[in-house]
Amino acid sequence: MAAITASMVAELRAKTDAPMMECKKALTEADGDMERAEELLRVKLGNKASKAASRVTAEGIVAAHIAHGVGVLVELNCETDFVAKNDDFLGFGKTVAELIAKNHPADVAALSTLPLESSTVDAVRLALIGKIGENVSVRRFVRFESANKLASYLHGTRIGVLVEFTGADEQVGKDVAMHVAAMKPVSLSSDDVPAELIAKERSIAEQKAAESGKPAEIVAKMVDGSVQKYLKEVSLLNQTFVKNDKQTIEQMLKAAGASVQKFALFVVGEGIEKRTDDFAAEVAAQVAAAKQG
Repeated sequence: MAAITASMVAELRAKTDAPMMECKKALTEADGDMERAEELLRVKLGNKASKAASRVTAEGIVAAHIAHGVGVLVELNCETDFVAKNDDFLGFGKTVAELIAKNHPADVAALSTLPLESSTVDAVRLALIGKIGENVSVRRFVRFESANKLASYLHGTRIGVLVEFTGADEQVGKDVAMHVAAMKPVSLSSDDVPAELIAKERSIAEQKAAESGKPAEIVAKMVDGSVQKYLKEVSLLNQTFVKNDKQTIEQMLKAAGASVQKFALFVVGEGIEKRTDDFAAEVAAQVAAAKQG
């Protein structure tokens, strides 16, 4: 029996994009024969996995799971909205959310090594790529564990919200989660708005105010007013409640004897640069290739 070294496993992983444990198993079965091990992996995982691994995954789903004081949101990405409706893809998302809740992985890398179906999460992911023919990735997740109450809201499968709250009325948590999905606040309070966002808004306000031609002290007040208005618009507690435009979220919570500790909001593909295909150019390229053939 040939000795299977770490460098051999790394070489096979680089060739196939298969998970390390699968590479090691294939090398062991092939008695160290690299080419045979690669064949074994392609039989098991299909040759689609490595080819798909570099393609942009800007579509997908957000899955949620709450049980025993633990709440999870996880975003899974694929290449097309068609696959985002695939039962196997949806099932994988549900399973991953449950695993995160039970095992508390530190990050996506740690999640990928968790045991699943006599293998690992990453091995199952690669097998799914081979089955459906599209790149699949676990982009991010958030996990809340608390003695307080938890609520989630999914708007279809593309927007997901998780809220930690207190109060006697369970509907409060659901209402806040739905509000977050609709209004997309960036923080709980104005004090929590990231400094870089405030700086960007101040810069924009300064440029606008400078065009007014008014005295410097007036311009300064205009800028401060614009920034304060922005802070109220993007902080959850200061936003007007979507179900009652006479109340802010803070007022609604106070009236219900409730409070919100934190929330998380995932929007599928947010921040990912989507590929834009030129259909006419693609057809023209295929015609030209056919003529050359």
